[in-house]
Amino acid sequence: MAGGKETPRQKMIGMMYLVLTALLALQVSNTILDRFVFIDQSLDQSAESYKVKNSGTVDRIRSAVEEAGNREEDVAVLDKAQEVRAKTNDVVNKLNEYRATFIEATGGKEENGTYVGGKNEDEVANLMIRQKQGDEIKKLLNEYAQFVAKESGTEFEPLALDGRENPVFKDNPDQNKKSFAELNFQNTPMVAGLATLNDLKTKVLARETTALDELARQVGAADLKFDDIKVMVRPKSNVVAAGTTYEADLFIAASSSAAAPKMLVNGKPVPVEGGMGKIKFPASASKYDKDNRAEQKFKATIQIDQGANSETYEETFSYFVTKPVIQVQSQAMQALYLNCANDLQVNVPALGSTYKPSFTASGGTAIAGAKTGQVTVIPKAAKVDLSVSSNGFKIGTESFRVKPIPKPTIEVLGPGNKPVNLKQGEAANRLRSITLKAVADEDFASVLPKEARYRVVDAEIILARGSRPVGKAKYNASNGTASLNGIISKAKSGDRIVVDVKKVQRMNSRNERENVRLGSSASTITVPIK
Repeated sequence: MAGGKETPRQKMIGMMYLVLTALLALQVSNTILDRFVFIDQSLDQSAESYKVKNSGTVDRIRSAVEEAGNREEDVAVLDKAQEVRAKTNDVVNKLNEYRATFIEATGGKEENGTYVGGKNEDEVANLMIRQKQGDEIKKLLNEYAQFVAKESGTEFEPLALDGRENPVFKDNPDQNKKSFAELNFQNTPMVAGLATLNDLKTKVLARETTALDELARQVGAADLKFDDIKVMVRPKSNVVAAGTTYEADLFIAASSSAAAPKMLVNGKPVPVEGGMGKIKFPASASKYDKDNRAEQKFKATIQIDQGANSETYEETFSYFVTKPVIQVQSQAMQALYLNCANDLQVNVPALGSTYKPSFTASGGTAIAGAKTGQVTVIPKAAKVDLSVSSNGFKIGTESFRVKPIPKPTIEVLGPGNKPVNLKQGEAANRLRSITLKAVADEDFASVLPKEARYRVVDAEIILARGSRPVGKAKYNASNGTASLNGIISKAKSGDRIVVDVKKVQRMNSRNERENVRLGSSASTITVPIK
């Protein structure tokens, strides 16, 4: 919302007007009426000051248009200013007609200039409320506010408000249901009605002032005037090593606050703020030199419209892109394990806080972690190429060798859950049960403990004598044990317990099971009976 700027004196008069209006609801005295006469006269003086100022503004606009050569766009502004001045005069004259009607309807003036019917309330109420002339004034004022807003491009609030719209009365239950006419002219002595009309007149003229000032600023708005001066520094490098010299060019950059230049980089528009284009694009390069640098270029274009003319300025600028270094941290740097979740931390220090990585893998699967740079790689081939991108732009590729998972070893546990003696053998009366365990390679288990979970799923256990079997024991895969009670009683010195592991499974970090091939030499264990 906008309105005309008021001087301190005008604000004081407006405050007195509000106070006296409130006092009318209590008691009408000659003193109060005299104060309304004083306010009416003061408001009339303010209105005359506005008129003089606004006429001067139109004259200044006319002179500026002529000095600029009567350009079409400037002449259009002058036309609008003259239309605003004419419309304002019409509204002011209409309000003055109502003032004359008030005075005439209440008996005119005495010879000394005082009003005959200064206290008269009936004639004002009859004219403004019962004959609905107040509604006509409301329409006149609000249409005026809309007109000057449209002509000047400035937003104005309505001039005439009903009680529910008026911020002073909207929360007052005694006033917020009243119309504009009732708020301003009900139970209103004639002299207060005159002050009210003059108050509305000064508000009209104040809005005219604001509208004309805005139109005055629009004259020559298309001219390129360098009024925004900035001190600029263009360093040879923003990064300087200790002990070296900082070098830069110091210069002045000038722009026009009135101009609205169009700026482009490589043919694409860039936003303009405060006369300066904001260039922002991801730096990339396809080839780098031996120092891992690549020279790149961009074309900057500035287009400025100056009335009917348009100027275009172009320049090509160079910059250097350095190849980011990818750093990979892992417990198994030399190689990744096949079909295992290998956790990696991939950093690109040169990107700093702009690093927003994404990953793809050839020869496997890449799964981004919860934290920046974390990725889990699950190889499916003998080699994995991990591609690293940031904000959609590829940074580089890291290759990893993939090695197979080491085979687990089978342990046979006897009494006390201790390994049986495979060289010297075990006494038959002590070997009542055995437990089979698949033990992961120590290095593999230390690197990927969640991938190194094994168990013997199926095994054949035989009591053998010479080249023939004497009996079999059943293996319980759920707890990895086999009771030998059924066969050990038949055992003699020189016999042997032959454990033939048929099936071993590995549980990976994703809780998936896979079968493990041990080979014949690793899957058969013989326990001598002594």
